[in-house]
Amino acid sequence: MVARKDLTYEALPLPERQTLSDVASIEAAEAFHAFMKQRHTIRDFQEKPVPKAVIEACVKAAGSAPSGANHQPWRFVAISDPEVKHAIRLAAEEEERAFYEGGGGDEWIKALEPLGTGPEKPHLDVAPWLIVIFAQRWGEFDDGTRYKNYYVPESVGIATGFLITALHHAGLCSLTHTPNPMKFLNGLLGRPESEKPVMILAVGHAAPDATIPKVATLKKPLDEILTVLSGDSD
Repeated sequence: MVARKDLTYEALPLPERQTLSDVASIEAAEAFHAFMKQRHTIRDFQEKPVPKAVIEACVKAAGSAPSGANHQPWRFVAISDPEVKHAIRLAAEEEERAFYEGGGGDEWIKALEPLGTGPEKPHLDVAPWLIVIFAQRWGEFDDGTRYKNYYVPESVGIATGFLITALHHAGLCSLTHTPNPMKFLNGLLGRPESEKPVMILAVGHAAPDATIPKVATLKKPLDEILTVLSGDSD
């Protein structure tokens, strides 16, 4: 909870960080790209436990993300309780059945066909952890008064990217899941009206026979995702 007395400007020195030569920087960037190419969304998890300390460290990394006015408008709810996970699965599958029976629209459902998805979500039971990500519409000062959060979707999206990357760095796999609507998560997890559920991340180790859809390996080439305006420089 934010204390009003802490909201004053004070300039601090930039914390110590590595400084690389151009060559080393390129090598580091290429190595990171190669590492991230190993990341894949999976639906087949092992039941092998994952220490809570790993999840906590990854969420701390997510919490270091930039945000609008530094309000950090996110809440991560990590669940390993089998009963709670199963309750989430039942509620999510109910929404998914309505989606796949026509609620999602023909175009959307057809777009999902190459990914091989369907209304059954066993990974919500099998994955040792579910992390439900909430976006905070507003926050509260220590005196109980509200304050507005800014750029909430953008901020939560960046933090979620940090989290997925941290989980990959820790040797784990994840699956983003967005049943629609997701309001049931507030009730199941006891979250307040100020928080809007954004997604469920299933987290764990990949099963030995885990597969990925071929279409998921098709990534746009650089010239389709990057435009460079550099003048005469390199």
